Amino acid sequence: MSMGTSTDTQSPASHVADSHDLIRVHGARENNLKDVSIEIPKRRLTVFTGVSGSGKSSLVFDTIAAESQRLINETYSAFVQGFMPTLARPEVDVLEGLTTAIIVDQQRMGADPRSTVGTATDANAMLRILFSRLGTPHIGPPSAYAFNVPSVRASGAITVERGNKKAEKATFSRTGGMCPRCEGMGTVSEMDLSQLYDDSKSLNEGALTIPGYSMDGWYGRIYRGCGLFDPDKPIRAYTKRELHDLLHKEPTKIKVDGINLTYEGLIPKIQKSFLSKDVDSLQPHIRAFVERATTFTVCPECDGTRLSEGARASKIRGVSIADACAMQISDLAAWIRGLDEPSVAPLLAKLRHSLDSFVEIGLGYLSLERPSGTLSGGEAQRVKMIRHLGSSLTDVTYVFDEPTTGLHPHDIQRMNNLLLRLRDKGNTVLVVEHKPEVIAIADHVVDLGPGAGTAGGTVCFEGTVEGLRAGDTITGRHLDDRAAVKETVRKPTGTLEIRGASAHNLRDVDVDIPLGVLVVVTGVAGSGKSSLVHGSIPAGEGVVSVDQGAIRGSRRSNPATYTGLLDPIRKAFAKANGVKPALFSANSEGACPTCNGAGVIFTDLAMMAGVASTCEDCEGKRFEASVLDHHLGGRDISEVLAMSVTEAEEFFADGEARTPAAHKILGRLADVGLGYLTLGQPLTTLSGGERQRLKLATHMAEKGGVYVLDEPTTGLHLADVEQLLGLLDRLVDSGKSVIVVEHHQAVMAHADWIIDLGPGAGHDGGRIVFEGTPADLVAARSTLTGEHLAAYVGSRRSG
Repeated sequence: MSMGTSTDTQSPASHVADSHDLIRVHGARENNLKDVSIEIPKRRLTVFTGVSGSGKSSLVFDTIAAESQRLINETYSAFVQGFMPTLARPEVDVLEGLTTAIIVDQQRMGADPRSTVGTATDANAMLRILFSRLGTPHIGPPSAYAFNVPSVRASGAITVERGNKKAEKATFSRTGGMCPRCEGMGTVSEMDLSQLYDDSKSLNEGALTIPGYSMDGWYGRIYRGCGLFDPDKPIRAYTKRELHDLLHKEPTKIKVDGINLTYEGLIPKIQKSFLSKDVDSLQPHIRAFVERATTFTVCPECDGTRLSEGARASKIRGVSIADACAMQISDLAAWIRGLDEPSVAPLLAKLRHSLDSFVEIGLGYLSLERPSGTLSGGEAQRVKMIRHLGSSLTDVTYVFDEPTTGLHPHDIQRMNNLLLRLRDKGNTVLVVEHKPEVIAIADHVVDLGPGAGTAGGTVCFEGTVEGLRAGDTITGRHLDDRAAVKETVRKPTGTLEIRGASAHNLRDVDVDIPLGVLVVVTGVAGSGKSSLVHGSIPAGEGVVSVDQGAIRGSRRSNPATYTGLLDPIRKAFAKANGVKPALFSANSEGACPTCNGAGVIFTDLAMMAGVASTCEDCEGKRFEASVLDHHLGGRDISEVLAMSVTEAEEFFADGEARTPAAHKILGRLADVGLGYLTLGQPLTTLSGGERQRLKLATHMAEKGGVYVLDEPTTGLHLADVEQLLGLLDRLVDSGKSVIVVEHHQAVMAHADWIIDLGPGAGHDGGRIVFEGTPADLVAARSTLTGEHLAAYVGSRRSG
């Protein structure tokens, strides 16, 4: 047999290696997916749509991306795998044709105080190298310009073993760029001593006003037994030495009544116990104390630049690295372009590309020194994208979670170009998205539904955008929905005056925000909307501010515990069965003793990552068996927690299980479009938009007069936006004032009053370019927002 014949008959185009151009998913059952089978074309842009809770994330993230990640992890050695989380195989029969997945999600970036936009991307590292090469005077290697690296000097004897041991003298020094005073934080905390003690009293009379520092407990023993001062002497009569010992003494071992204890000054003690923790995680009374007693001021030594004197003094053309990081990125890019230095040409080219990516993606208004914890979810996602834009990888699967979050219609076009560019490099791009502008550019659309939660989880449509439009799915029907501008608007009942607002990039803004109506604050990303709304409206009495930040809580927290819904439910169960309510809490007496009410057992595998497996005793129900014998309306407590909000609302409405207090809270959850959440779903699994709507539902019962919402349409399907608008209307009609930061044209059209900021982002923004009714904005078309809104309303289908 000649080897030549087979190759001749096969044309190069039909090579068997080119036939794998589909990702095949067969029988996916993660979360609410009902045996979903689909084929996704590779090297194309596929958009997944469907109402909130229809199973988009379960299919894209929990099935395709999760399995891809798991298979990659399995290629590492067992030792390396030990440091990685163990991923369970998703519930799916067949997954074929997967490629490496890169997930770009909307998790906020960690709020590490030393993490900035510059350190989160490669920009800062490249700038440090640039300054260490070209900066004058030369102060040292790149680490000398890093505010995360402290300077270290050490000397001592080291033992060298060469044939015979001998000790040699050695000194070691490392030059870092950290400001020694604020340790690279940029701020220093000052203690207000009057909040720590009342100086007219003695210690025995209870002079200390710090929570937990009473003289009855251990602290009393320590202060009485340390012998440093007389506990009956008023603090104002202390000598300088005694006052220094009380406030600043370093930890000292003392013996009181034969027990070894440690005495430490109040200020270092408070800094260790309260100030080193995240303020939000402290108990409310301790948080109030910290806010009262400490003020954070800009570090006087480095002026908030976080850098040591040497790093600030070394300059290129009169610009120090601190100045470069403080510039708006678009200006920094222009400055870098002006540097022409052959010795570092490749570095300059890479840095230029990185900074241009920021501008291109619509983040040119940030500066590199901006703390990454202050970025919104959409901004954080776009910062993460910067890394991938210059990447030379092809044939990769990029997975995006609503990349247009927080983008003005004007910026969405840019994002679309970016997604198409990633696709054109030969990558598979999967996008979970609701915006019609993004669905329009898809090569392939997968529409999940038809409803949310248990009513979803099936594929309603897959095909082209034209096919979706013609089809009869919820998404298809709503794709061309256009809201009309209100004919009549409500009359304000008063005004909230803001004068001279100058937070971040605001230019001394004066504005009157009408009260008693629906006000929408809009403008391109970075124009100063959040600065105006959150920075200038005092979050005091009567103002309820609802953002998309993470909800504090462990994996035991769920919508039922967070909203306070569990209390009336436990009481109803207790009353019906004549037992005490604590039995029906998985964190208290009723908890399954094997897994302590967690529903899963965590096995720590020493050097390998721990594994979570469902508890075999309670089968993941979290309660001990005897508790499940108690019923209410024919259901036990674990069955109630497995219900969705919609089911539970019916269940607690009437009959034996009628519980008005629970029904009321469930009604509010359904109002904000969370009818599909199950009561016992861990909070850690919710998306940013879901968390915000959960907070909104919880706050609706409060007596707030002014509600401030930050992009409440995030993650909402076109069909759910109508429901949200109805909710906002109900809030306004009940006498509340609602102020919404929003880009969604349907919300703008629905507003009674619009405040448009701009005209651009960063230092090109920060001014009010329009205030008035939506109809006036459309008629004037004087701003970017006006043009987009006019186009949106104009392309409305008649009928």
